[in-house]
Amino acid sequence: MLGGCSSAPEPARDLGRDVADRVGVDAMFVHLRKLQEIADANSGSRADGTPGYDASVDYVAKTLRDKGFDVETPEFERLAVANPGRPRLTASGRDYAIDQASFLTPTRTGGLRAPTQRPQKPAGCAAADYGTKRMTNAIAVVDDTGCSIVDKQNVAVAEGALALLVVSDPGTSGSPRGLFTPGYYQALEVPVGVIGADADAALRRSDAAVLLTLDATAAMVKSRNVVAQTKTGDTRNVVMAGAHLDTVAKSPGINDDGTGVAALLETAAALGSQPQITNAVRFGFWGSQEAVLAGSTKYVAALNGDQLDDIALYLDFDALGSPNAGFFTYDGDQSGQPNPAVAAGTVPVGSAGIERTLAGYLNLAGIRPADMPLGKASDYSPFLDAGIPIGGVTTGAAQRKTQVQARLWGGTAGVAFDRNYHLAGDTVDNVDRDALAITGPGVAFVVGTYAESIDGVNGVPGREARRRHTP
Repeated sequence: MLGGCSSAPEPARDLGRDVADRVGVDAMFVHLRKLQEIADANSGSRADGTPGYDASVDYVAKTLRDKGFDVETPEFERLAVANPGRPRLTASGRDYAIDQASFLTPTRTGGLRAPTQRPQKPAGCAAADYGTKRMTNAIAVVDDTGCSIVDKQNVAVAEGALALLVVSDPGTSGSPRGLFTPGYYQALEVPVGVIGADADAALRRSDAAVLLTLDATAAMVKSRNVVAQTKTGDTRNVVMAGAHLDTVAKSPGINDDGTGVAALLETAAALGSQPQITNAVRFGFWGSQEAVLAGSTKYVAALNGDQLDDIALYLDFDALGSPNAGFFTYDGDQSGQPNPAVAAGTVPVGSAGIERTLAGYLNLAGIRPADMPLGKASDYSPFLDAGIPIGGVTTGAAQRKTQVQARLWGGTAGVAFDRNYHLAGDTVDNVDRDALAITGPGVAFVVGTYAESIDGVNGVPGREARRRHTP
């Protein structure tokens, strides 16, 4: 018998578990302390558009480059509101609420006084909709159907309108798809506002001139994301993971979302820039999430159809160490109470499998997770809107922990998951180390799992089955 030989098969590789085991809480806290130092040196904030944010970008980019990654810091433009003003529509002596759509084109000082006119067909999407009606020196009033707000403006102006009002009462379902296209405010060249049913009814009761006041002022400013990708793996099946890098104006943002940033940086370090993986992994660190969700939105909007199809799934991680922690997975299978703003039929196929993968990890860690309803205000939202399967984990923000949740996870009922959310107290000293020790490796686990394979019961559609669309 030859003692040096063995017919036993090699154990199956578990890349997810292997990468998770190499992500430790001490290493993540190194990043958290550095982000705290950056905030302390910049008036307690790392908000987009400030030196604190620029220093955060430089730190993340250097950390990834030091690990061998090719790193890009692509610029994007975002809208910065300098003064919110008090936009209003005054009709028959009464002020009505109005949303200013033309942030870059306010009314002149004192407002615009003119009569209102409506096209013969309410949408106002083509010259034919106006028929014999003339808009000369008037404010055109249209509904929210049929085309974008930019198209409505262009047609109205061609018919002689001085300004445009769009009647829209979207409720919980949001505005009609296609009404507000990406960057629409840059194409609005006359004052444009959105009114509700009450203002519309007032306009219909009188032919008198109205006073339109759109006095919010804004400008386009530049910011940066940070993007890095492994040099190995199939680039037509990219596993993408992201976290927002910015904070609100008066917070160092160490839980929200320094913890997500730290978990991704350590996942990247554990994985390496040239790992033996099936699918490429791309990391995104987003700017302007707290302001207008511009970083991730602009990133997705800049991708063409093939580039969108290349992204197999998107994973988002936000607030992973809340001091009164809960443990939530984004509700990809829509088994919890749904958010009316995200119709169940619009959740991309594969999102349920991602949730099961994350929930399975947490269950093995001794944690029973709960559903977090999907929404429209997180960095996964533009990916979801593009038809890309999404998933993620969070330990909660300003929501209050219920008694049931306190029995499930510990902590204090009736108190916010993160009582420091968006406040100056969101410091490194107020991050729950034990929670991050669970969620941080969970980030690495799900990234590694899908880097190894996107197939199986918890997989996502293959490249040939994807039909993405620009949000």
